[in-house]
Amino acid sequence: MAALALSAAGCSSPSSSPSQNAEGGKTLTYWASNTGTSLDNDKEVLGPQLKKFEEKTGIKVNLEVIGWNDLQTRIQTAVTSGQAPDVVNIGNTWASSLQSTGAFLPMDDATMKTIGGSDKFVDAALETAGAPGQTPTSVPLYGMVYGLYYNKAKFAEAGIQPPKTYEEMLSAAKKLTKDGQFGLSLRAGSYSTNAHFAFLNSAQNGADLFDDAGKPTFTSDGVVKGVKRYIDLMQSEKVVKPSDVQVDSGQGVHDFTAGKVPMVIGATIDSIIQADGMKADQYGVVPYPAPAGAKDIASFPAGINLSVFKNTKNKDGALKFVEFMTSSETQKALNDKFGTLPVLKGAEPTFLADTEKAKVLQDIYANKSKPLPLVAAEDQYESTVGKAMIQLFSKVASGSTVSEEEIRGALDTAQQQVAASAG
Repeated sequence: MAALALSAAGCSSPSSSPSQNAEGGKTLTYWASNTGTSLDNDKEVLGPQLKKFEEKTGIKVNLEVIGWNDLQTRIQTAVTSGQAPDVVNIGNTWASSLQSTGAFLPMDDATMKTIGGSDKFVDAALETAGAPGQTPTSVPLYGMVYGLYYNKAKFAEAGIQPPKTYEEMLSAAKKLTKDGQFGLSLRAGSYSTNAHFAFLNSAQNGADLFDDAGKPTFTSDGVVKGVKRYIDLMQSEKVVKPSDVQVDSGQGVHDFTAGKVPMVIGATIDSIIQADGMKADQYGVVPYPAPAGAKDIASFPAGINLSVFKNTKNKDGALKFVEFMTSSETQKALNDKFGTLPVLKGAEPTFLADTEKAKVLQDIYANKSKPLPLVAAEDQYESTVGKAMIQLFSKVASGSTVSEEEIRGALDTAQQQVAASAG
């Protein structure tokens, strides 16, 4: 997730200081997340669009692209210090947590009208803008979903069809696990990815992570069994290599493009795959499959949102920038370059001129996704449960066995931490 790792220390640098109304309010500072293949790639993609915005409005945008390992900490530091940019990208799973800080501009009906209206956004994308029943403090920018990517040649050699169920995926992975090669790669060392798949496997079981009152329910049978099913891909099924617990990066994708692993799970990773030199006709993508008879949930509507800091000294300029970045022309240009999905109604996914895969991912986004819990404690869920899963995977990787009760105990500890933090 893509798009979707959270922690590491960071602090503001002089280049990231907020707009000081230089040139009569004609300057904005924008923190962008790493969406492309590298920080430099992001600058190359965004540069021409920011130039167009400056030519159109006379407002210069000072851009800083921040890696996902630093972004959330940088935002939290900006929230507490008041030294914030004008506009910032956020992982959309953080929207409710950041909304609760009160540091961001509410996007009420009047404000939404200034950027073209809330009805221009895809419903699934807009649902990620903040907590239910509250005025959102972000708007969708890029859409992403998880998919199961597979090497067509290796599947053909093994006489395997693209899997439609978890059981078919597991069968394919076992058949392809041979001669020192494992059938599937996971980012088992990424706590955000682990938390995402704890959610997805639980959702497939019909389980929720929080009750209607917002209290964590991590120890319910559906959650525990979902987490065990995911860990068992390495533990009992042995189709994931133990060293994947060390992977908190895109290494699994690079192994996939190099032909070292025939399947990899990733969030809208086509731009990385093709930048590595793998051609579009050499691989395919299908929804992350649920077990037979389970709920057909393959992802959550992942992605990146835009927020405006409430203390901006150039509110009008910031909203003009949000309007520009979410316009149909800019959206098409950015989605095509980043390989992300449209968040605007009626927009067709055409990234990388690969409409076949784009349509598969768009269908997942629109029809097979369930939002992560839209609660203030969502970020704490990702941190506590995701890190607990790293420890469980590490134990498996060292040759030990993790029981269902041990998983329940780890989730209970995480649940207590989240409940205590919520007061």
